Amino acid sequence: MALFPQDALNPGVRKREVFGWAMYDFANSGYTTVVLTAVFNAYFVSVVAAGAAWATLAWTGVISASSLVVMLTLPALGARADRQASKKRWLAGATAGCVLGTSALAWTGPGDVWLAALAVGLSNVAYSYGESLTAAFLPELARHEALGRVSGWGWSLGYLGGMLALGLGLAWVHHAQAAGQRATDFVPVVMLITAGLYALTSLVTFALLRERAVAHPAEAGRSTGATDGLRRLGDTWREARRHRDFCWFLACNTCYQAGISVVITLAAVYAEQVLGFRQADTMMLVFLVNIASALGAFAFGYWQDRIGHKAALALTLAGWLVMTTIATVATTAPLFWAAALVAGLCMGSSQSAGRALVGLFSPAGRPAEFFGLWSFATRLSAILGPLTYGLVTWATQGNHRAAMAATALFFLGGLALLWPVDIARGRRSASAH
Repeated sequence: MALFPQDALNPGVRKREVFGWAMYDFANSGYTTVVLTAVFNAYFVSVVAAGAAWATLAWTGVISASSLVVMLTLPALGARADRQASKKRWLAGATAGCVLGTSALAWTGPGDVWLAALAVGLSNVAYSYGESLTAAFLPELARHEALGRVSGWGWSLGYLGGMLALGLGLAWVHHAQAAGQRATDFVPVVMLITAGLYALTSLVTFALLRERAVAHPAEAGRSTGATDGLRRLGDTWREARRHRDFCWFLACNTCYQAGISVVITLAAVYAEQVLGFRQADTMMLVFLVNIASALGAFAFGYWQDRIGHKAALALTLAGWLVMTTIATVATTAPLFWAAALVAGLCMGSSQSAGRALVGLFSPAGRPAEFFGLWSFATRLSAILGPLTYGLVTWATQGNHRAAMAATALFFLGGLALLWPVDIARGRRSASAH
């Protein structure tokens, strides 16, 4: 059986176009891997904020604030992109915003808390827009019975992009440390490498990916200001309530993604604060996670289409519970590395499974709007997870183990909320509307 069968794609869709779409996952993964997971989060806590008691809470607050902006604006943006058939144009703007914001991080150093917070906030908003808009192309490219596989192609290629960005950054860090440079010298260069790679590789997407949607001229000029954004959010939610399985999945997604958000944004902080990892050690750790994530996302996509989306997602959530338990009790580096390996295998598979489920539950002609609501839930989780972690560390005088133990509750809640989801009923509901 071919790994990339043509019959997984909709009529008229060529494999080169799917490659172009998947290359956006390759392009933007460097941002999450380097900025949010491996390098700048720990740099913000230990250097920019000088390791202050409030530093971890400040970092989680920045992530939460930017996620709130996305929550309030993305549904309106998705609806407008659907009406105007302009997903690709908005994607280009989001890409430029994230690249510029990431580049601005190169000019932050000790004491530049507000500048760093602003640059991280703006880049994270732009990244989130791009993540939702590129996901909205999935139902146009893949057949419903192959959404898991095609989504997995993108996620797995994305982790390869994250590894490339991290590998280039790690090579520079080793060179700089050998030359006696400090973090304030080499971290800015790593930020510029990450931004440049994002900009360069995303050009493949814009060269190959087509805008297949049809504009709705009667509605194309409608306002999408702040007030309209809130109104549109309400309209989209009222429409989504007619699709109860989609709503149950959104609740499940919010819960388990809160836990994933903790791992993405605070794994490096945990490794340094609890186990004494150095910058290069942390980057190698995240490199391992990306390898496991790429393998997990690619292989799991095929398995997901075979055993069913619900069973597949439940299995990954059980894996996350195992990972948080190991990380909480780990007192040695090898045990924490084992937890990181489990996290990697679960990371790609759970995120790919979620994107495929949204594709299944989205009514025809409204993918960007429904993926916008999915991003709303994901951004809400990016507030709940890291902020909960930050508050627990603050309330326990810096006890990161207690915060990691609390994170396990999000995955447990995700499993409970997944139980009522009926995939076949949700698909019928989407087809009927």
